[in-house]
Amino acid sequence: MAGPEITITKAENGWVVRALGAIIAETSDALMLKEGDYPAVIYIPRSDITMAFLDVSDTVTNCPHKGNATYFHFVGKNRTLTDFAWSYENASANVAQISGCLAFAPGEATVESVS
Repeated sequence: MAGPEITITKAENGWVVRALGAIIAETSDALMLKEGDYPAVIYIPRSDITMAFLDVSDTVTNCPHKGNATYFHFVGKNRTLTDFAWSYENASANVAQISGCLAFAPGEATVESVS
C-alpha cells in the first residue's frame, strides 16, 4: 500500500526558531517537507541549531514513510519543554534529505520565515 505523497524542497528565505525567549536556530538552508494533506514541516540542519539547548529524550516514534524519529527536550533556564523537537537520524531513502535535520513541535516553538 502506497503512503501519502511526500515532497521535500529547499525552503525560501531564512528561518529562525525561538522558544521561551531564546533563539534556537537561524538558517538559510531549511527544508520544507509536505506530506499528503498535513501542514508543511520545516526541517533545520543540525549545524544551524544551538544544540546546547537540547537534550535527547527517551521518546522514539516510527513513521512507516520516514523511519524512526528521535526526540529532544528544550532545556530553558526555568522550564523544560518535553519532546520539543524531532529528527530522523537515518531517514528512509525517499526522504534522505532530512536525515539529521530537526523539526520543532508546533505551539512550543516559533518557526518563522525571515527575509
